[in-house]
Amino acid sequence: MAPIEGPRVKKGLLEHLDSGEVVVGDGSFLLTLEKRGYVKAGLWTPEAVVEHPNAVRQLHMEFLRVGSDVMQTFTFSASENNMESLWEAVNTAACDLAREGANKGDALVAGGICRTSLYAHHKDEVRIKKLFRLQLEIFARKNVDFLIAEYFEHAVEVLKESGEPVAATMCIGPEGDMHGVTPGECAVKLVKAGASVVGVNCRFGPWTSLKTMSLMKEARQAAELKAPLMVWSLGFHMPDCGKGGFLDLPEYPFVLEPRVATRWDIQKNAREAYNLGVRYIGGCCGFEPYHIRAIAEELAPEKGFLSPASEKHGSWGSGLNMHTKPWIRARARREYWENLRLASGRPFCPSLSKPDA
Repeated sequence: MAPIEGPRVKKGLLEHLDSGEVVVGDGSFLLTLEKRGYVKAGLWTPEAVVEHPNAVRQLHMEFLRVGSDVMQTFTFSASENNMESLWEAVNTAACDLAREGANKGDALVAGGICRTSLYAHHKDEVRIKKLFRLQLEIFARKNVDFLIAEYFEHAVEVLKESGEPVAATMCIGPEGDMHGVTPGECAVKLVKAGASVVGVNCRFGPWTSLKTMSLMKEARQAAELKAPLMVWSLGFHMPDCGKGGFLDLPEYPFVLEPRVATRWDIQKNAREAYNLGVRYIGGCCGFEPYHIRAIAEELAPEKGFLSPASEKHGSWGSGLNMHTKPWIRARARREYWENLRLASGRPFCPSLSKPDA
């Protein structure tokens, strides 16, 4: 399968997923832009789309080049509740940048609905729905292809007023949310509320997220529901985190680099996700373009093509055949990289941390 530059996604999200095809989603811009000096840790300041549009534009192009089928608007935290007067300009610019990138590869545009913590403090349903509708109005005007309700912690009623498909993801692990609702219950409630696609994103690592997805799949099947599944895990290893995920770890948010998953970790995880039945596979915090490339390369047989970025890279190291050292060329095989016991280079550091109380 040769890399191609031409159109890749010609159908809507649900047309792909309902037919069993796999969709690769772009990674999260948040930590990537923070590392590059464009956003501030905490609220992750999405005003970068108006202050530094070229930085966001470049990331869209990088994710498109490595194989992402979806360009997500950089609108995390960009609601009236969080940004006051700037929110509208940010959402508008984010849609324009995402569409600009998508048009260069025939990808889809996903409008990211901003989460809100208001529900945790009061039950003013009218006010909360108003925040969603304000964003929905911009997404409708900009004609996004579908909506992503990302990083929700509490039971939510998915609004279908836009008429576009809604992919709803919860930031929970196998133990469920902070109120004792299990992943399976969350999945069933979301589908019954109108979600077209359900899954998890953020807070937990690749394999922990697959455990959560397995529970969601079981509950969905038991309830005889057929909504496709999606997973966007973190790009970090964190089997030692608590119920709150990586926010509980003492390393969050500034020194998570020792936990970064390798490209081969993500490639192996993508195959396991596919075998589990997940058809919308992407990444959240910690994912870089090379991680998305790993997903796209692993699932190239199912997708039917390789992304342009694979011209400079070989799956499982096959590109190492150009190396002058024979012992390095000998590493160009899946068995080597999958069975390698990685060293951290930090002799006095423990392999696991104790989560903050």
